[in-house]
Amino acid sequence: MNEEVTYFAKRCVDLSKQANRKGIVTFSDFLTVNEQLILKQNREQLESEYQMSGGYEYAERQMVAFIPDALFYEWDYPMQCIRIRPAYPKFAEKLSHRDVLGALMSLGIERSKIGDLIVTDSEMFFFAKKEIVPYIMEQMTSIRRTVVTLEIEAERQIDYIPHFTEKEAIVTSNRLDAVIAAICGVSRSVSLKMIQEGKVFVNGAECLHNTYYCKQGDLISIRGFGKVRFGDTIGVTKKDRIRFSYQLFT
Repeated sequence: MNEEVTYFAKRCVDLSKQANRKGIVTFSDFLTVNEQLILKQNREQLESEYQMSGGYEYAERQMVAFIPDALFYEWDYPMQCIRIRPAYPKFAEKLSHRDVLGALMSLGIERSKIGDLIVTDSEMFFFAKKEIVPYIMEQMTSIRRTVVTLEIEAERQIDYIPHFTEKEAIVTSNRLDAVIAAICGVSRSVSLKMIQEGKVFVNGAECLHNTYYCKQGDLISIRGFGKVRFGDTIGVTKKDRIRFSYQLFT
């Protein structure tokens, strides 16, 4: 493990130790998909149980709660959902995910304090740790040239479901370069170049090697193309090629 991964794993172990020693639930920041994978790989080193939530069912960024063996109180995740609305809809610009994230980062907030950020044609909202919510509510008054208002959303009103299209493709193997070529409709040499240039991320981590074999549930982000979730093997063709399913997020 590199130094950054080692530090993160030790931090998780420390939080689990604190939970058991103090008899309280301790919480991480919002973890990326790759950090969640590291947590699971180091499960045996933890001294407590844990649960994860990102505020809604399909959340990508998740906060971890480390739960002690002996717990005598009810608890909840220290996060809130903030909905963004244009103050003057008639004059509002069309805002993108990048616009909203940029406005948040310009406030000096660490990315790990912010969970998923959802921006569609009809709604904008994001999740944040409670400790920074008052600051955001006070300071975030506009995004680009659009004046906005912020509202704290009740958890029961959050019912966002990501939009995706179910698709299928055929490959000689589920090796990453073959999968990327099939999904993007390019040659293997082009997909290999995309991987080597750092344009492909698997479960939130940059993947520079085409020898990785995709597994069911892998979240693959392809810069300039989009994001897909690798599905299951559907069957094998007469030429022994693999037919697999995947979800293309739109």
